[in-house]
Amino acid sequence: MIPFSLDLLRRRPDVEAPELDAVDAADRLLLDTARHRLAAVDHPGGRGGIATINDSYGALTLGAAQLSGRTDIRVFQDSVVGERALALNAAGQGLDGVYRAFPLGASLLAGADTVLVRLPRSLDELDEIARTIAAHAAPGVRVFLAGRVKHMTLSMNAVLDTSFGEVGAGHARQKARVLTAGDPRSDVAPPLPRNGRHDVGLERPLELRAYGATFGGAALDPGTRLILPHLRALTGPVVPSDPSGQTDADVIDLGCGNGTVAAYLALTDPGRRVHATDQSASAVASTLATAEANGVRDRITVSRDDALSERPDGSSGLIVLNPPFHLGSTVHTGAAHRLFQACARVLVPGGELWTVWNSHLRYRSALERTIGPTRQVERSSRYTITCSTRR
Repeated sequence: MIPFSLDLLRRRPDVEAPELDAVDAADRLLLDTARHRLAAVDHPGGRGGIATINDSYGALTLGAAQLSGRTDIRVFQDSVVGERALALNAAGQGLDGVYRAFPLGASLLAGADTVLVRLPRSLDELDEIARTIAAHAAPGVRVFLAGRVKHMTLSMNAVLDTSFGEVGAGHARQKARVLTAGDPRSDVAPPLPRNGRHDVGLERPLELRAYGATFGGAALDPGTRLILPHLRALTGPVVPSDPSGQTDADVIDLGCGNGTVAAYLALTDPGRRVHATDQSASAVASTLATAEANGVRDRITVSRDDALSERPDGSSGLIVLNPPFHLGSTVHTGAAHRLFQACARVLVPGGELWTVWNSHLRYRSALERTIGPTRQVERSSRYTITCSTRR
């Protein structure tokens, strides 16, 4: 038995606070429900691979390793923050070698007999996960999907029915529940990105593409729509490129999502170079697809990163940000403040951070304190646009 304690898991490098947990009741219920299945799975070299999908901070992956005795758990986490938290938690308990990370696809699921999933709130994301499992996992796969009851709907069962012949639900415990699925259907179509076309005042509609886990899908976020006209003529301090190429961009789209801002910036200035970045694998894929659909792929670079961690200090003159107001399913401003701090580090003195945010969050004082002088550019009934200059 691998020595392991769920109680020792932490959220770092994600925001840590007393009201935020690294392990919740859904993680614990999922492991308890799948316990006998995991213990019975064959050893490496035979059939019966184990995969985890969207494990938040390592509870499912490291718990599955403990219960099965396996050291070949396959893992997909959409969030790079989750990947890094899992790595830190595994190292902290001497379990570095029990898992390997894979993209959501055949390499993750080929031959998988048991799959543990944290239920997403998005039905599009759940559909993408279900279709991918059905297409690539072993015919006898058993899928265990856990979530908090308040975030679960009967529509989730209907989505799973599309990909599996057998879908059931277990009893709730501590406001969590596990769905199970099996008998994957052989005629399930592969997941494809959603498409959207939006009039944003350009010569032709802006084409958006979005994979399942991308926040907002292929829709045009109303806050983003409000800020777009202000981005046409953005200019910032010239920042020379360094040998690594990390400063080879005129503007950074931080938290690029479906690529709306990055594509708009490139379309409104043919000479502009954009670096788009997001912590979500789905968002990165969506932004690449959006850039391709709008014919600006050659001027947009995309990276999967957490809070600009791979960008050098003082390497950008312009950053555009629509900060999140939640951490997972919890409304929390910690993520936004963490991104403001990252922008302060990456901006050159005199560089600008353009931000659109829900007005009730009152971020202006935090922006003044973290970045520098901040002016209000526009305010609607719901959103505020500000421009902060790095002091």
